[in-house]
Amino acid sequence: MLNIASAHERPDSVSETSQTVPIVTLHESAIVGIFEISKILAAPCRLELTLANVVDILHSFVQMRHGIVSLFDHDGQPDITVGVGWTEGSDERYRTRLPPKAIDQIVATDMPLVAEDIAVHSAFTTADLEVLGASDNARVSFIGVPIRIDAKAVGALTIDRVLDDSSSIRLEYDVRLLTMIANLVGQTVKLHRLFATDRERLMAEKDRLQKQLAEIQQPARERKKVNVEGIIGDSPALRALLDKIAVVAKSNSTVLLRGESGTGKELVAKAIHALSARSKRPFIKLNCAALPETVLESELFGHEKGAFTGAFSSRKGRFELADKGTLFLDEIGEISPSFQAKLLRVLQEQEFERVGSNQTMKVDVRVIAATNRNLEEAVANNGFRADLYYRVSVVPLLLPPLRERRSDIPLLAAEFLRNFNSENGRTLTFDQGATDVLMNCGFPGNVRELENCVQRTATLAPGPSICRDDFACCHGQCLSAMLWKGGSEDVAPHARPTCAGAPKPSSAEAGRSTAGAVPPVRDAQAGLGPAGAALVSTGQMTDPERVTAAMERSGWVQAKAARLLGVTPRQIGYALRKYGIEIKRF
Repeated sequence: MLNIASAHERPDSVSETSQTVPIVTLHESAIVGIFEISKILAAPCRLELTLANVVDILHSFVQMRHGIVSLFDHDGQPDITVGVGWTEGSDERYRTRLPPKAIDQIVATDMPLVAEDIAVHSAFTTADLEVLGASDNARVSFIGVPIRIDAKAVGALTIDRVLDDSSSIRLEYDVRLLTMIANLVGQTVKLHRLFATDRERLMAEKDRLQKQLAEIQQPARERKKVNVEGIIGDSPALRALLDKIAVVAKSNSTVLLRGESGTGKELVAKAIHALSARSKRPFIKLNCAALPETVLESELFGHEKGAFTGAFSSRKGRFELADKGTLFLDEIGEISPSFQAKLLRVLQEQEFERVGSNQTMKVDVRVIAATNRNLEEAVANNGFRADLYYRVSVVPLLLPPLRERRSDIPLLAAEFLRNFNSENGRTLTFDQGATDVLMNCGFPGNVRELENCVQRTATLAPGPSICRDDFACCHGQCLSAMLWKGGSEDVAPHARPTCAGAPKPSSAEAGRSTAGAVPPVRDAQAGLGPAGAALVSTGQMTDPERVTAAMERSGWVQAKAARLLGVTPRQIGYALRKYGIEIKRF
């Protein structure tokens, strides 16, 4: 142990006044020096310049020839090396003064290194002696202390001095002093690096947002098109959807696919999974409407052996199978309210228990749900839990119906016909008349109905090409047209099937429809009940919607409605009873 008691009395520096030159003790000089260093470290300045100023101040109250601060990056490579008089690009000059083996020992052991005479210390080579100016006539001592960030040494603060009788007694004192300064330097380096990391993150985020803004502002025709396997079309509505899919796929947020039946919700779910970081993990799907609640719970969460009758072995549920991947829950609006609560917990906490087990299982699953129901109305009617609605509807995507992307119909039809030809060894094509028929159809069943229409027509087509007359709707035999005929309230009029080659209504019927009296009525002579009770008008029977429309226009006076329809009041009364139409009283 070095004796430093006498060092306390050794004068180290002087402070001049106009009258006297008082002696400042070693402790007082150190306190003043540390105070000045703390002010330098707190000042907003470039890190290299700040550290160089620290070494400069250190030179004024510590006996030393050279002082160097050396820092390493996260990979252990030299980052910053500064000393007194540092300038831009001079790091290498200071780096050559460092003894590599000694620095490595300081950083590796996280302990100070004190060499009273470097000529006899194992951490210094002959080259180090030459660099530090050690010789037979000039013995050199060396002190190095680690600079820490938290508990990790990231650099060293080193000094060297010519060894004399007075310097040897200060070694231990200077080690403690340098360690204190190195700790202050470490805190400053930590703050600078945190600030640099935050700045890089913010700059990267700024660049990302600017890129997104540029893509938004860029003309649509110049944007890079997103192509998804299985999704065919180039209409603006579909292109907008594909752009959203590409953006949504980059996150892990829950997605709710909204849209009419047959719009391709499962294809969109697969596309989101394929474009995401989870693409190499499982894509598991389940139709919630196809299973009763008890079976649905076992399918989603799995079950243990003996959990219920028929459970002869343990089984993984869909959530387990989809771990680290994507789970697609189709028809989520059909699950019962009691099961909604169980599903909500899994979506919130990403944990569940198998049926018949008490062990909680943790999973990492991205959920994509789909429904064609009006969930907002279901929530208002207490048919769907509001908390589950907000959980699944984080990112809602509305899939456009086929009638809003009519330019895609020829492309889709050609693809379906190509598949049909491949499967059946045919070489059918569409002529212009066939394409016109398809373009004029509303397709309430959307892409699924279009596919069925193409396959049905291709199966029955006799010639090498499909023409207008090959379509069932052109002969009044389209089942979809019969299903939607009469104007179902669930389907908008422009969505109902029509045919470019279908017979046009007569001028009399068109006049009645345009005048708003009663729209055209269905062809039939079939009676509605006993003889004489048929509701007919010039050979045409009026259906419930037409009766209701006539009653509304006549203020619910049966006699007036009968005159509008050209039937008797008795026939109107019978029709009201038969169709269960409630008469409004005023």
